Formats: sequence, structure tokens, C-alpha cells
Amino acid sequence: MRKIGKQEIEDMAIGAALLGTGGGGDPYIGKLMALQAIEEYGEVILLDPEEVPDDALVVPSSMMGAPTVMLEKAPSGEEAIRAFNQLEEYLGEKIYGTFPIEAGGVNSMLPFALAARLGIPVIDADGMGRAFPELQMVTFYLDGISATPAIIADEKGNTALLSTIDNVWTERIARSATIQMGGSVMCAMYSMKAKDLKKSGITNILKLEEEIGKSIRLAKINNVNPIEKILETVNGFELFKGKVIDIDRKTESGFAKGVATFEGLEQNKGENLKLRFQNEHLIAQTNEKVLCMTPDLIAVLDSETGLPITTEGIRYGSRCVVIGIPCHPKWRTEKGIATVGPNYFGYDMAYTPVEDLVKKGVTQ
Repeated sequence: MRKIGKQEIEDMAIGAALLGTGGGGDPYIGKLMALQAIEEYGEVILLDPEEVPDDALVVPSSMMGAPTVMLEKAPSGEEAIRAFNQLEEYLGEKIYGTFPIEAGGVNSMLPFALAARLGIPVIDADGMGRAFPELQMVTFYLDGISATPAIIADEKGNTALLSTIDNVWTERIARSATIQMGGSVMCAMYSMKAKDLKKSGITNILKLEEEIGKSIRLAKINNVNPIEKILETVNGFELFKGKVIDIDRKTESGFAKGVATFEGLEQNKGENLKLRFQNEHLIAQTNEKVLCMTPDLIAVLDSETGLPITTEGIRYGSRCVVIGIPCHPKWRTEKGIATVGPNYFGYDMAYTPVEDLVKKGVTQ
């Protein structure tokens, strides 16, 4: 158990943007919400999952929708409180604590903003170890935990209670409702007992986010290469160094979809890289080979500062380093690959771990 203040939030926000693989919402908006709540209500208690009683009711707090929408429609925080209060009323039980549904920019910060206002702890776990675009793409789904009953709430005061036959239908119905509610909503779903979170969740994810952010901050202070420090922290690989020469991005069916094209620099001069995304980066490939694919993590970093760049933040002319990070072992199972692998997103390729792709590229 420890208290989380402003510096920890600053560091976590940076790490969350990196692990969010381009998605998970704008980290700046989430950070401001968390900082404002902590300033107004005080520091938040962060618990290790093992510190939570097994029979305690725990619920992740999250936002659903296209990241580009959040640039114009930032949440107030009241939506999440309304969603949690209605879920408590429906279940007839008080929520003990909350945690992020994913390691994403805004979605890693929302639990702190909500916890500060409700006076409950945040638990150091999530359901992805990164960010994914659809509701069923969580480790809880792999272990048979239901997303419903679920409450979604918008900024206008509308709420909806969902009860579905499975988590894929939760995604379909909630996505349709989200589009009608303005493109983004706050969610209270995947309620569970703490014993299930301990078994199914990915633990110490907030600690890792903080370590990533701290490594970038200290690298700047000590005048060392931040990208080298990041790669050490996440056991990642540098895939490509280049400059953005084209960005094709649109909001479609409730997602930010597109392709970013990079012209190679330095050791990658003469090559072009295409980065395909659906909220999150999914495939990184040159004309010759695939460098990394979902469910492994693909992150775009500013080549000078090492700061992560989200899909909505990619700009023409930006000089970047693209890195790949091995995903959590849960995603490399048969069900995990079927749920979030390249075939699910329509790419005709068999999943190959990033470390194998890097090794193959080096030995060719």
C-alpha cells in the first residue's frame, strides 16, 4: 500500500501512453483529470491485489470510444460516478476499489480521478497489459468473466444498463450506443470479486507505467538516451527510425482507423514503414517484411525526447522511433491469439512473436 501523488501521476501518464500502443485515449486529458481530483480530494491509495480481501467487489473504470473524439469532448468525471453509483444500486453491494481496464493513456488515469472523488483505493492491475480497441479484448474474457451487468454513461446525463449473452455482444451493443451518445462514454463493467482479479488480471501494471515514465524523466535530467532506457525497462526492441511522410486517419464505426507511413532515416534509410492502427497500433511492416504484429505492443516515440506519440498525435514530419514489446503470455495462448491476433483484425498472417521477427530480420 502506498499513496499516489502528483509526481507519480505524471510518470504513470507517460508510461500509460507508451503501453497504450497509440490508443487508450489522450494521456494529457486523463492526467489533468487525475491531478485535479487529487488536488481537490487528496492522495489516492494504491493497493497490491494481494492486499485486497478475496470477497471484495472490484470494478474497473474506463472510457469507451474513438480517441479522436476525446480531443473535443473531454469527460467531466461525473459520468464515471453516475455509472459506478448505478452499478452499485443494481448489484446491491458497495464497490471496494477500482483499477484500469487497460494500460492506456486516459484509461490508466481515470481510476485515480474516480477513486479520489469516491474515497476508494486503486488496485495495481489491469485486464490487458496494453490497450486494445474492443471490450471483449481483456484477460477477463479469456477466463470466462462476464462484462455485464454493465453501465455506460455520457456527459448529457444518459445512462444505459446492458445485460448480454456474451462479451462480444457487449462490445457490439455498447459500441452502437456509444456512437449515438456522441462517440465516447464512461463505463462500469466487468465487476468481479478480488479473488478473480488476482487470478485473471495483469498485476503491477501501474508500477511498470511509473517506471517507464520515471526512466524518461531521469534520462532527460541525466542527459542520456531515453529510448535506450525505455527498451531496458520494457525488454523491447527498436524496429525502425524514420520521419512521418503520410498519415491517413478517420473515425469509422466508433474507432480511429488508419495508416501512418514513415520514411526511413539513418540505418533505415531507403526503406518505408507502414503502421496500421485501429485506435491502437496493430501491424508494423516495411515493403520487405513484418516487424511486429498484434498482440505484441507497437509504440511510436519521439526520437529526441523518447515521449510516446498516440495515433491521434502522429503528425507529418515528426521524427520517430518505432519500438516493439513482447505482450503478456496470456495473449500468446490459442484463445488469446484468436481474440486479438492479426487474423481477427483482417490481416492474413500468422502471429509470430516480435522477438522471433527481430531475430529473423537480423539473421537474414
